[in-house]
Amino acid sequence: MGYGEVITRSYDRQIDRARVEDLERRCEVGPAERVFLFTDTLGDPICRIRNSPMYKMLVAELDRELVGVIQGSIKQVTVQKPHEDLAKVGYVLGLRVAPLHRRKGIGSSLVCKLEEWFTSNDVDYAYMATEKDNEASVKLFVNKLGYVNFRTPAILVHPVNNRMFHTPSNVQIRKLRIEEAENLYYKFMASTEFFPYDIGNILRNKLSLGTWVAYPRGEIVGEFGSNGQIFPKSWAMVSVWNSGELFKLRLGKAPLSCLLYTKSSKLIDKFLPCFKLPAIPDFYHPFGFYFMYGMHREGPLSGKMVRTLCQFVHNMASTKSKDCKVIVTEVGGSDALRLHIPHWKLLSCPEDLWCIKALKNEKKKTLRELTKIPPTIALFVDPREGKPVVQLWYRAIVAFSRWMPVDPTNLSASNGWMQLWHGTTVAP
Repeated sequence: MGYGEVITRSYDRQIDRARVEDLERRCEVGPAERVFLFTDTLGDPICRIRNSPMYKMLVAELDRELVGVIQGSIKQVTVQKPHEDLAKVGYVLGLRVAPLHRRKGIGSSLVCKLEEWFTSNDVDYAYMATEKDNEASVKLFVNKLGYVNFRTPAILVHPVNNRMFHTPSNVQIRKLRIEEAENLYYKFMASTEFFPYDIGNILRNKLSLGTWVAYPRGEIVGEFGSNGQIFPKSWAMVSVWNSGELFKLRLGKAPLSCLLYTKSSKLIDKFLPCFKLPAIPDFYHPFGFYFMYGMHREGPLSGKMVRTLCQFVHNMASTKSKDCKVIVTEVGGSDALRLHIPHWKLLSCPEDLWCIKALKNEKKKTLRELTKIPPTIALFVDPREGKPVVQLWYRAIVAFSRWMPVDPTNLSASNGWMQLWHGTTVAP
């Protein structure tokens, strides 16, 4: 049976919304025979890019059937390479092709069409993020489309539960005004790789819940960082983005052992806290998440300040959000900051993969130089792109069902098993 020509065009909400949502359901992330991840975009398929300075969604049709989609956004960021500070980058995300129409060149055609839009808007580089072991994605972008491996940041995840963290009495936590936060980011992170030129727009977005700093109590007198002069010897800063207002996640086809353990662990945690068994959040109903971004620290005690801020964000999610089940952040793979961020190993991804491609001939030489330079320690991950969670769950959901004990009351091997869940921290 022959097929007609694939038509690629811009997304039209009026006629495409329901069809795109149906395609997303058919492309649920995860192996079909096991637990899978479902993403509910709350009636807005372009929610993941809507807050970007420039964005576009393309759809592919074959014989009047919608068979593929892709999304892209454009922004200016700091790129660490000789003789250049800012670069215009295009982010490729949300590539989906209907299962029955794969290996027909639809995915590569969509990427090429999106790159044409990037080029028409004077973009210097296109980049994308994927799981390091996603062979299909790596083959398409690296082997076929000319992208090169760029960075391998770490995605760290911590579940939200009812157990509140205690804030040390010798640590002061203060919420910054937007103007204060903007000034601090430009002062301390403007040279950080992929720092967004429009950081002020991010901080002023309604999804940004605020920016907080932590520092030793009594170490400074007056306003934190006022006139650019008053800074304690050790301090840390973080901003929080409420991604749960954009889309919800849900696990489906979970084995019975997963469901039983989730319920049992909550009961054990509530009535037998002495076991210190990790309580698994209910991932089987729609849930949201907080994304911590712009994390920065200074000074010898800054590790403690980072942990305190992370615990503060957990407490905020537990008390102020009804459906926030996890807290996520993404940091540079070589950044020692990751050692101070509480996370569960099983739900985290130690090596995400960013790939990049020069879209201008004059940028190809600088791209080769850029990829040869050892990765900088710090990396700024834009919360508007929402890339970390969906990627990390592909790996996590498989591990979640694979490692879940059949008998949740059998704690004989708890020491070894608990290490699968908990990340480690080091002394400040």
